[in-house]
Amino acid sequence: MSNTNRPYDIVVWGATGFTGKLVSEYLTEQYTQDTVSLALGGRSADRLDSIVSELTTQNKGWNSIPTVIGDATDQESLREITQDTQVICTTVGPYTKYGTPLVEACIETQTEYCDLTGEINWVREMIDRFHDAAVNANTRIIHSCGFDSVPADIGTLLVQSFAIENFDTHCEMVRIYLEEGNGGVSGGTLASFAELFDAASDDQVTRQTLQDPYSLAPPGERDGIDAGGQRLPRSDQLRSVWTAPSPMAPINERVLRRSNALLGYPWGREFRCTEVIPTGSGIGGAIGASIVAGGIGLFTTAMSIDTVRSGIRQFVFPDPGDGPTKKQIENGYFTVRALGRGTGTDDPFTIEAEFSSKLDPGYGSTARMLAESALCLLRNETNSSLSGGVLTPASGIGEPLATRLRNIGFTITVGERTESGSS
Repeated sequence: MSNTNRPYDIVVWGATGFTGKLVSEYLTEQYTQDTVSLALGGRSADRLDSIVSELTTQNKGWNSIPTVIGDATDQESLREITQDTQVICTTVGPYTKYGTPLVEACIETQTEYCDLTGEINWVREMIDRFHDAAVNANTRIIHSCGFDSVPADIGTLLVQSFAIENFDTHCEMVRIYLEEGNGGVSGGTLASFAELFDAASDDQVTRQTLQDPYSLAPPGERDGIDAGGQRLPRSDQLRSVWTAPSPMAPINERVLRRSNALLGYPWGREFRCTEVIPTGSGIGGAIGASIVAGGIGLFTTAMSIDTVRSGIRQFVFPDPGDGPTKKQIENGYFTVRALGRGTGTDDPFTIEAEFSSKLDPGYGSTARMLAESALCLLRNETNSSLSGGVLTPASGIGEPLATRLRNIGFTITVGERTESGSS
């Protein structure tokens, strides 16, 4: 919902955190105060002022940047912030611990919202508690607007749109491949990851959410033919390579199923999706897939044990606020590929989308994905009929987000895959 009489276009909430600062840096480098009315939000006035000083010194297009002070657990302070902005762009996690009051404040003040969460237990809670209220308020609450889950979700949307436009039918299945990537991990991200295991150890609903492939679908539609994520090494028939489970599959696959449901099942009610890591062909590929699957399984088992998880958090994980260096971010990269298989009038067909960036996936690229998602909401650059609800990137924004990301240097393509494996 557009509220053009508000003083701020976008508030970056959590601007003093590692990822929040990256989002703020990107917005002030890419845009000027004449094109975007930006404010930075957080708990510490001194830390916010320090960041403002740094950003205005580095970027000639910004003489000043307002700051807003609040507490993630104080509903009233959050309401005062959200009523003054059109869009809240939040990086404050773990969202399970700190996210709910802000979502509620945004709905109460009809403020558009986007975040980076990969915490599916919390997303499920937001769906169950606030989706109907957000619909009634014409307010879009869009989760997972970073590496979780924009490449998979928008990539699948592009595949399906291409299939429908060119073959007059959808793809019955889409497989997401984490082709390659290089990047660091921040303490905040790992804290959110650990929070998910904490919740699973204490809460039966969280455990059920993690086990049910359709747990993020609308109530009454949480079943289907899709059996869920790959758990073991497997020979992939679409590409003749070996694949291993993807650690991002639990969130991304469920987001894709929710997108399909919210859009009215344009990809069919029997749509199936999986996300995997390709490891190559032959015996080398099989060994690689086994190593990756075994490593993920071992780490998941360790994180499921309370005492082991506590030790890992204390002695292994970096502190929240720490993260990769600027050089690591700039030297990072990723490629995500989506292959969709459908059956046309005459023969089967395969559609391929590529989604890649020459920046670290979890930070440099994610900061840009979140910022551009916020700008899509601000400018109402969407091709969705949904004006409110707890939404996904594909269902709440759609292809205009891909357009914006292409314009800032992402490689995003889609086409029919040929026998040689090119599109």
